[in-house]
Amino acid sequence: MTTLVQRVRWLTATTPPTTRRAALAVAGLAVIGGSVAGPALTLGGQADLRVAAPPARELTVEYQAQPNFYYCGPAATRIALTAQGPAPSQDEIANQLGTTVNGTDSAEDTTRVLNSVGDTDFYRTRSIPEQVATPAETDRLRSDVTRAVATDHPVVVNVIGTATDTTGAPHSYDGGHYLTVVGYRDDGRTVKIADPADVNGASSYWMSTTNLANWAATRGYSG
Repeated sequence: MTTLVQRVRWLTATTPPTTRRAALAVAGLAVIGGSVAGPALTLGGQADLRVAAPPARELTVEYQAQPNFYYCGPAATRIALTAQGPAPSQDEIANQLGTTVNGTDSAEDTTRVLNSVGDTDFYRTRSIPEQVATPAETDRLRSDVTRAVATDHPVVVNVIGTATDTTGAPHSYDGGHYLTVVGYRDDGRTVKIADPADVNGASSYWMSTTNLANWAATRGYSG
């Protein structure tokens, strides 16, 4: 699977500067020289080249539902890891997360395991400490999702309470829950969720980023 960054680097290396912008445009990539309104990817070694994340993207992952009530953390983390290729079992990931019958402690654990198992330093833990996400926190989540998904890194989110998807269906986890963002559209204003709980067959659904940010309030995410 060729990633967005790999395509850009290949075009940058093989295309003369005079035609580089046109070649990138044909490939569906927008090059920006100054400030941009939306999220952008900055490529190392290409100080003058920033590429806007596409307006919509979905990743191919291997979905597995959680086998019990407390394995949402391992299941969501495993789903995220499969975007890069084969992943360990949920049991193996649970051992590394420190998951018990009381669940997985926090997004700090999912961040640590995503980085260690994925052999990367990409993931950071973001917290939303209050009861409701601020506009700045919602914008940061949108930026983090588009940046992550555009580079083949699903986002693992720790939520609690109830949130409504784009069809109006509620999803409730009063004791807390982990799920995985595997896509976005509308420049990141709407996200696609892979939900390891698979309640009533709802293993995936779309939700506004605002609703997801408020769902993660008092907790956080790895992105």
